[in-house]
Amino acid sequence: MKKIFLFLCIILLGVRCSKVLDIEDVNNYQPEQVWNDPQQANAFVANLYNKFGNWSVAADRNSEQLSGIPFGEDAITVTGASTAFWDYGNVRLANLAIRDVQAGTLSQAEKDGILAQAYFMRAYTYFSMVKEYGGVPIVKTPLDRYQDDLDLPRNSTKECFEFIVEDLDKALTLLPAKIDVTATDWGHIDGNFAQAFKAKVLLYKASPQFNPGNPWDNAYWDNAYMENKKAYESLKSQGYGLIEDYGKIALSEKNAEIVFPVINKFPGKTAGWDFGARPGSLSRGNASACPTWEFVKAFPMKDGKLYNDPAGIYHQSDADFLQAYWKNRDPRFEKSILWNARLFPVAGTPKGYKQYTSVGIASANDNFGVNPHVGDKSTNNNTYTGFFILKNCNLNLTQPNVQQYDIDFVLMRFAEVMLNYAETANETGHTAVALALLREIRKRAGIEPGAGNTYGITAASREQVRLAIMNERNIELCFEGHRFNDLRRWRMFSLLDEKTKNGVEAIAINTNGSEMPIQQAQQQASTFSLSEDNFKYSVVQVPQTGVQKNIVPDKYYFYPIAQSIINKTTKLEQNKDWGGSFDPTLH
Repeated sequence: MKKIFLFLCIILLGVRCSKVLDIEDVNNYQPEQVWNDPQQANAFVANLYNKFGNWSVAADRNSEQLSGIPFGEDAITVTGASTAFWDYGNVRLANLAIRDVQAGTLSQAEKDGILAQAYFMRAYTYFSMVKEYGGVPIVKTPLDRYQDDLDLPRNSTKECFEFIVEDLDKALTLLPAKIDVTATDWGHIDGNFAQAFKAKVLLYKASPQFNPGNPWDNAYWDNAYMENKKAYESLKSQGYGLIEDYGKIALSEKNAEIVFPVINKFPGKTAGWDFGARPGSLSRGNASACPTWEFVKAFPMKDGKLYNDPAGIYHQSDADFLQAYWKNRDPRFEKSILWNARLFPVAGTPKGYKQYTSVGIASANDNFGVNPHVGDKSTNNNTYTGFFILKNCNLNLTQPNVQQYDIDFVLMRFAEVMLNYAETANETGHTAVALALLREIRKRAGIEPGAGNTYGITAASREQVRLAIMNERNIELCFEGHRFNDLRRWRMFSLLDEKTKNGVEAIAINTNGSEMPIQQAQQQASTFSLSEDNFKYSVVQVPQTGVQKNIVPDKYYFYPIAQSIINKTTKLEQNKDWGGSFDPTLH
C-alpha cells in the first residue's frame, strides 16, 4: 500500500519528466497488487476523480460576473502560458487501469466498473485539454520512458473529438444506467452523467469556437441536437427535473436536479466556498471574489425583462435603477447576491443582523468605497465591489466554523442539461422546444408569467432565441464556472475585451437626501436600523489601482502550448495564432 500511495502522490503532485508527456516512476506501480485487491483498485480509480475539482468562488473570475482583471496586456504568452490542462498524468492513470485491470483477479463486474470509469475519465481529461488547445497527442496505452517514443505529434481536433466520443461510448456500455442517491456508490460516474456529458462534448464540437468559418450552420449541430435531446429525455423519464427552490439546488443534497456531485464530507473533504464568498468579518479572511455591478445589472426584473427595457413593467432609467437596484428583481437575484444593508441571518450573528458595506459603517473587513468625508479608508477597493456571493452559502456555519463547508459540489445539474438541449434545438430549427425549456427555467426561478405565460421572453427568431439562451445561462448558472467557457465557445470575447469592471459604493443619507453624519450612521447601523433606502449609491471602478482593463484578444480562443513543452519535442506543433502552424479548429 505504501508503494501505491507513493505512486499516486507522485502523479497528483505533478512530478514531470524531461519528455513531452508525463511519465511517473514506474517502479512504484505494481499492478499485481493493485488489480488483485478491490480496496487498492478503488483507491487507484478514486484518484482519477480529482480531475473534477470542487467548489471555487473564483470559478467565474475570468468573466464579467466577478471582480478582478485577470487578462492584462500579454497575460497569456507562449513562455508564460497556463499548462494546467496539459494533463498526461491523468491520462496515464486511466491508461494503466485500462491496460492492466483485466489481468487481475477482481470479479468481472468489478473490472467492468473500473474500465468504465477509466474510459470516462480519459475522455474527460482529453476534453479539458481540447477546450484549451485544440487537438493534442492521443495516447491510448501507458508509455515507457525508456522503450517508447515520447516525441508524439498532435492529433487533429477532429480526431480528438472522435476519440473522446469513442471513449464515452465504451464507458456507456459498461456503466450502470443510474446510481441511486441511497446507494453506497452515489457520487460515482453513471450512465446518466456520461450521456449528459457526451451531449455537452458534442455541443462544444458544433460551437463557433471550433467552427469559426461556419459557426451556426455546420453539420455538427444536428448530431449535437440528437444527443442532447436523448440526454434530456432520458434523464427526465427517470425523475430528474428542476427542484422548486433555486436557492436550495446545492444545499439540499441528493435532490432531483443533481446529475453528478463531487462528494464532500467534513472533516475528510471540505471546500472553501463560504470561506471565499462571505464578507471578511464573518469568515476567516476577506472574500476572494465579488459580483460586479455589470453582473448585477444583467439580472432581469420580476417580469423577466431588463430594467432598461421600455416594454417592461419595472422599466427605469439608469439613474433611478442605481438607487433601487435590489427592488422587483428576478428572485434568483436575491438568492445569489448579498448587498448593502440586506438581512443576512448567519449563525452566530445577532437577531436582525444586516450586512453593511459602507465605509465608516461596515467592518474594515467588509467595506468598499472612496467616501472622502470619512476618515477611514477602505483597503478592499481592488477586490471588493459592494456585493458578495450568497448563492450556495451555508449560513448554518458560524464564523469560527466557516471552513467546515462540506456541501457536495454540483458538477452537473438538470438545468444545464436543459440549456444545452435548448441551444442545440434552436440551432437546428426547433425554436419552439428551446423557448419551452427557457420558460420552464424562468417559471422555476419565480419570474412573473405575464401575458401568454411567456415569462418575459419575447424572442422569436433564431438569432433572438440564441441571445435569450445566452443571457439565461449567464443568470441561471452564475458562479458555477460556466461563463468564461461559454463566451469562449461562442467566440464572444468582445464582451470582455477592453472592458472595465465596477462596484457600487453605499453612503448613508438623511430623509432629505443629505449625507448622514458618520457617527449617527454608525449608531443606527449598530442596531441594524439602516435599511437599503437609507443610503445613496454610486458606481466605483474596480480595481482602484493596478491593471484596470481586460485585454482578451481573439487568439485567446485557444491557448498556446507552453514553450517549455514544445522545446522538448521535434514533432509537437504550436497553435497558429501563437507562432506555429497547427490549426486547432475543425476547419
